[in-house]
Amino acid sequence: MHIMTVCLGNICRSPAAEAVLVHRLEQAGLDEVTVSSAGTADYHVGETPHPESVAEGESRGYAFTSRGAQFAPEDFDRADLVLVMDSSNLADVLALARTPQDEAKVVRLGAFAGDDGEVLDVPDPWGLQREAYVAMYDQVEDAVAGLVAALEAGTVDEVVAARGGTA
Repeated sequence: MHIMTVCLGNICRSPAAEAVLVHRLEQAGLDEVTVSSAGTADYHVGETPHPESVAEGESRGYAFTSRGAQFAPEDFDRADLVLVMDSSNLADVLALARTPQDEAKVVRLGAFAGDDGEVLDVPDPWGLQREAYVAMYDQVEDAVAGLVAALEAGTVDEVVAARGGTA
C-alpha cells in the first residue's frame, strides 16, 4: 500500500504528516505501507520542509527526507490512499481525478481523528507563530494514530466511506 499526504505547498502539513506516519508505521511494524507527500501548488517544488515544521517535528522524534513536489494526476496511479489536509486541498485533488476510482482514494486526514465522527481540517500554519505548528502536529498525530489503528484492523475503507469519502 502507498499513501500520499497532500497540502497546499508541501512544506508544512504534508511533510509533517508524512514524517509522523512513517514513524508510526515503523513502530507498528507495518513495513508494507510506504508514504510520500506532495502539494497542490508548485510554490515549493524541490525545497526542503519549512524550518519551523522541521524543528517541531524533530523535537517530537520525527525525521524528514522529502522535498517539495506537486501532486499530478499520475500520482493516483501509485497511491492507494491520498490524505489531504483540508477541504480546499480536497477540491484541488479531486479536480485532478480522472476516474471514480481516483476520487475514491481521496479523503481528509482528519477523517481518522478521534471518535466523534467529525472530520476536521488541519489548518495551515505557514506564516504563523510556533504555536500553530505545535497545534498542527497535535492534530496530525491524533489523526495518524487513528489511521494506523485502522490499517492494523483492516478498516481503512470503512473509515473513508463513513467519514468523508468523496462519494
